[in-house]
Amino acid sequence: MRLSDRLKEFLATCEGREVSLKYLRDELRIDPNSPAWNGLREYLRQLTDKKIVKPSGRNDGIYKVIRRVNPVSVFGAQRFPPIQIVFPKDFDTGMEMEFSEHLVIRQGDLILLSGMSNQGKTTLCLNFAGENIDQHPVLMGNEYTTIDNLPNSRFMDRLDKMSWVEWVNGTGEDKFVLLPVREDYAEHIVKDKINIIDWINVSTGEHYMIGSILEGIKRELGKGVAIIAIQKAEGAVAGRGGQFTKDFADIELLIDKMPNSFDAMMTLGKVKESTKPIMGKTYAYHIVGGVKITNFREVVKCKSCYGKGWKDGKICDDCLQTGYKDK
Repeated sequence: MRLSDRLKEFLATCEGREVSLKYLRDELRIDPNSPAWNGLREYLRQLTDKKIVKPSGRNDGIYKVIRRVNPVSVFGAQRFPPIQIVFPKDFDTGMEMEFSEHLVIRQGDLILLSGMSNQGKTTLCLNFAGENIDQHPVLMGNEYTTIDNLPNSRFMDRLDKMSWVEWVNGTGEDKFVLLPVREDYAEHIVKDKINIIDWINVSTGEHYMIGSILEGIKRELGKGVAIIAIQKAEGAVAGRGGQFTKDFADIELLIDKMPNSFDAMMTLGKVKESTKPIMGKTYAYHIVGGVKITNFREVVKCKSCYGKGWKDGKICDDCLQTGYKDK
């Protein structure tokens, strides 16, 4: 087989990756004393013109192998209706979070929970799992298993407290899948399932990489949905990774602590599709026993103190220093 044909055949296995001249010469076993040694560069120049590879631009002999794409038929393609994901419910009323009825969730969507530490992200994740247990969700992340790949005791205690959920089937088998995954999340996504990740950490501290991690996860979901928790600083309008985390979220819920209160707050930071305008709405709720969501209601900034909690140098009597009032 000619070198040019061998090269094209090999590059077809490297789409989306970077390759170097040295790497190609080694893989194709090119003799340093043959004309092909220097001829390889000319072949790559020709493939650059054909948009098969793209040089790095640094004159370092590194090329990006362009991923081939084919035109997509639009009106001849199958259309899929929105899918049903049950959101956590108020334990006392049994009512689903009221904004959820207006959300439109599609196959492959990503629901992002960006929350302050110790403000109930795991509570939300486990309630998502419990409400959708008959769809056999997949659980992974930092909160559910030990370093030795065993179920975390705190995780098991929470499941016991959620007595209203049937976590096992009639034969005593788990109705969910627990994966001891703490990195390389995209590689372990179970296609076409609800995948719940609590929470994503980047051990190197390069939190801007979270955006790329979320992109990789979305690519693997198929018809499924991902519900992912990440950490957020107090008052921040995005989780760790900033705007990059928002880019791939279809629904973003920002979780904060209500000032001078034991309640948590949830703000709709991003909503890609809904049946009515709900983005920016804020809700408050109480967490009981680490698992029960109670007194879920919409709140708005206090008009008396303009959300400051203080009025005329005194604690605001209308909001009791929280800065918010029930709507």
